[in-house]
Amino acid sequence: MIGINVPQPDITLHLDMDGVIQDATLSHALPHEDLDRWIGRPWVETVSGVGSDKVKRLVEDARWLRVTGFRQINQRFPSGREILVEYATIRLGERDGLIAIGRNLQAVAELQARLVEAQQSMERKYWKLREVETRYRHLFDNADEPVILIRAANLRILEANPAAIRALRTERSDGGEGRAVLGDVAAEDREAFQAMLGRAREHGKSTGILVRLGAHRELWLARASLMSSDTGDLFLLQLTRAGAAGPPQPEADRVPVEELIERGPDAFVVTDRDGTVLRSNQAFADLVELARDQSAVGACIDRWFGAGLDLGGLLAAVRRDGRVRQFIAVVRGAGGRQSQVEISAVGSADVDPHYFGFLLRERSP
Repeated sequence: MIGINVPQPDITLHLDMDGVIQDATLSHALPHEDLDRWIGRPWVETVSGVGSDKVKRLVEDARWLRVTGFRQINQRFPSGREILVEYATIRLGERDGLIAIGRNLQAVAELQARLVEAQQSMERKYWKLREVETRYRHLFDNADEPVILIRAANLRILEANPAAIRALRTERSDGGEGRAVLGDVAAEDREAFQAMLGRAREHGKSTGILVRLGAHRELWLARASLMSSDTGDLFLLQLTRAGAAGPPQPEADRVPVEELIERGPDAFVVTDRDGTVLRSNQAFADLVELARDQSAVGACIDRWFGAGLDLGGLLAAVRRDGRVRQFIAVVRGAGGRQSQVEISAVGSADVDPHYFGFLLRERSP
């Protein structure tokens, strides 16, 4: 025999033909109430508001039509609690009275209220996201600092702000969107640039390096961080003009500081606050015995120092005193040669410098 699950009413009222309650039962879905206090009372007296008119209609319709449709009524229980109930009435026979069956609509009402609340919450979040997007767009478009979004999968430019378009000096109206960013990096800096992106992919962000960018191969400090998006990972590339203390000067009046440092007889290195090399000259490459196709950029400077030098202590001294002079250390070259050097170091600011410059002068034996 196949069992059929028939929904049970939450409230069942047995009434006489005049609508007086003869018996009342509750299902387990509703809290216990002392319904014996209803016995002998007209059903119309147990409801509130306009419910009395609806009860009269249910009783009258059942007497003449045998079965009524459903009506929603605020049922008031002996404890004083009110619940919205959907009732229908049925005539049992000519003299057997009526039966009213009710379904608790409170759970449905609560579900509808939660649905409305969820919809309102989604709308608030949507408008908040729109506001964030508008602010992001305003900051992105109006930032003085060049910013470029790059797809991590293929290193193609997704978007560049106006400052970046001016920095790259591209002739394309779309800001170079869709083209490979490596095409804007000088050939000699591409390996270091890709290594920087690799560190950003692995650690979420990378320290800055100096690279030559754009049609005129101007020198920029580039920093990258990894971002997630619905279309895949992105690199956020931020550019700062290297050594810029003011607006760029015309080419004829520009002091060739980079060329002078590169040609200097003493080793010169620029690092970030962790000691990662951002820039070094040829004298440093000769001191540490780097091959022509090798670069110190991206490596920590202490890899070439002997065991007697505490890089953390040296950087702390610069932060404390602003500069360090005549610090003696041993430098180990890649080929095994060891040289005793005199180090002078300075920070990029008097308080909490972000960058450090090191001048290494080889001492005579």
